[in-house]
Amino acid sequence: MIRLITQPFYGESSEVLAKMHQLRHRVFKIRMDWEVEISGDMEIDAFDALHPAYLVQLSNDGTVQGTVRFLPTSGPTMLRDTFPMLLGGRDAPSSPHVWESSRFAIDVALGAPKGEHGIACATYELFAGMVEFGLSQQLHKIVTVTDVRMERILRRAGWSLQRIGKPLSIRSTEAVAGYLDLSFEVLTHLRRAAKLSGPVLWAPVLLGAA
Repeated sequence: MIRLITQPFYGESSEVLAKMHQLRHRVFKIRMDWEVEISGDMEIDAFDALHPAYLVQLSNDGTVQGTVRFLPTSGPTMLRDTFPMLLGGRDAPSSPHVWESSRFAIDVALGAPKGEHGIACATYELFAGMVEFGLSQQLHKIVTVTDVRMERILRRAGWSLQRIGKPLSIRSTEAVAGYLDLSFEVLTHLRRAAKLSGPVLWAPVLLGAA
C-alpha cells in the first residue's frame, strides 16, 4: 500500500514521516553516500519545508520501504533552484500540469519479489503510485532529477525518461533531468509488470481538497 500524505495530515502521520526520513538517510547518505542534509538519523532538506506531498510505501507488516516527494513547479524545485545546470540552457518547467518528483527511494531485501525484467515489485508499485497521484491531480507530466542508473531502470520498466539536457557529473553522481509521461496506458503497463490487481494509492482526501 502507498499512502499519500499532505500537509493537513503531517501531524497524524508524524511517525510514518519520521520513518520515511530515516529511510532516506539509509538510502541517500549511507548506501549512496550523497552529500545530503542530515538531522540525526534522518535526511531532511530545505524542500521538505515547502509542504510537499509525500507518497510513502508500506510493506504488508507496516514497514516503510519506499517514498517519493512531489512539489508543484510553480514554486521552488530542485531542478530550478539546485540543479539548473541540467536544463541545458532551457527554462525550468512552471505549469499547474507539471509537478516535480524527488527523493525517490526504495529499501527492500535482495530476495524481495520481482516483476518483469528483474525489477522489484515494490519499485513498480511506487512507480504506479506516482502515476495514480499524477492522474488524480490532472497532471500531464512529472519532471525529475535522477541519476543514469535510475534512468536505466525506468527504461526497463517501460516508463522512459525524456531527457531535458545531457547528463552531467555532479559530485559522485551522473545526474540527468527529464520528463515522465502520465497516462492510463503507462499505469496499465506498470500494474501488469508487477501483477498488481488495481490501485495502490490510498489517501484520506484528494489533494485538491486538503
